[in-house]
Amino acid sequence: MTAPTETTPDAEWNAARVADILLTSERTQTPRTSINAQWPGLTLDVAYTAQDIALADRKAHGERVVGVKLGLTSRAKQKQMGVDVPSVAWLTDSMALPAGLPVPRSQLIHPRAEPEIAFVLGRDLRGPGVTAAQALAAVDRVLAAVEIIDSRYSGFKFTLADAVADNNSSGAYVTGPVALDPGELDLGMEACLLEVDGHVVASATGAAVLGHPAEALAFAANTFGARGHSLEAGWVVLTGGMTDAVAVEPGARVAAHFTSLGSITIAGG
Repeated sequence: MTAPTETTPDAEWNAARVADILLTSERTQTPRTSINAQWPGLTLDVAYTAQDIALADRKAHGERVVGVKLGLTSRAKQKQMGVDVPSVAWLTDSMALPAGLPVPRSQLIHPRAEPEIAFVLGRDLRGPGVTAAQALAAVDRVLAAVEIIDSRYSGFKFTLADAVADNNSSGAYVTGPVALDPGELDLGMEACLLEVDGHVVASATGAAVLGHPAEALAFAANTFGARGHSLEAGWVVLTGGMTDAVAVEPGARVAAHFTSLGSITIAGG
């Protein structure tokens, strides 16, 4: 589908068209101008509807939901975007990157990596009204993760609604080798060093994620619950970047070293 121009009447835009445009951009690895720049009528409600329409298309193409992901969970990123709430999106099996494999550059536009704390749920979790303590009680195990984000927008320039419609810049993710019961570590104090080619470029603790990663999990359960969805047992929940994302250049090696959750190293491909 040819992308509309800035002069396209609002009446020709809707959530289904937004979903189709962004899926086409993703599947052809073609960056584009933000939707909001062309259609100011893109609201968060429309963006989340577009996200669900895109998920239905992914399922029709054989993908399977394996979890959810959060974005804008750090205060620094919220301030940068001029928002005060995170956002949520879907994870499918096609986004899971087996440990040891390089970043699939041929499938991505401009990949960036960010370290995250991931949860695997032991039971279903559904909002509204879920607290951080209740959310954490539903967790079976905690893992380190590195998410490879990949916006469909040129230069990673977008609004919050743009990002939501684009499934929170989903690309790929890899989880670490260490799995711990949530009671075995202090998630707020769990630290991470992010390295590129052996040089430390960023550091953070779990407290960077809404004060505690369990707060992110509760937010996800309540936000998806308001949309009629449950978080299911066995699903992976990526709680959001602990640090700013770094570009993954060809040939580069990006490593995330966690206090208790081990290390993850990925090659730029």
